[in-house]
Amino acid sequence: MVSEQKGLPPPGVYGKEELDLWGLLSRMQDALSVGGSGAVVSFLGIVKSVGSNGKRVDHLEIDAYERHANPIIQRICEETREKFGLEFVGIWHLKGRFKVGEPLVLVVVIGKSRKEVFPALEEAVVRYKTEPALFKKEAYEDGTYAWLSTEH
Repeated sequence: MVSEQKGLPPPGVYGKEELDLWGLLSRMQDALSVGGSGAVVSFLGIVKSVGSNGKRVDHLEIDAYERHANPIIQRICEETREKFGLEFVGIWHLKGRFKVGEPLVLVVVIGKSRKEVFPALEEAVVRYKTEPALFKKEAYEDGTYAWLSTEH
């Protein structure tokens, strides 16, 4: 896999303690720049303070069926890379318990120009939110919780 060859962990699901998304983002330029790319875009998803229902969020819990999720995430990366003619697409999603403001997911797209990378980033984000077996429970300050559907 391209990411492993570049010194990056393979795309997939990781425990919160296993992977530092901020650190991974800061390593991107050194790990992936080969001079042929003109654009690098990224999406860093973080826990929001207010849920889609308007309630104040205390924390978010994420779990995954990794035997399903990891191959799907890797397929999304490869298909998006091929479809848009990109140098690289990576998606790293964390699982565990997260406080408001903590990062959950990093998506990175590298290609020749902005014409390819922006639509590819949008597609990769939409697909990771709907295809892999990821389970998200939003816990609220009032003691209630809700399981989030895949479009969240």
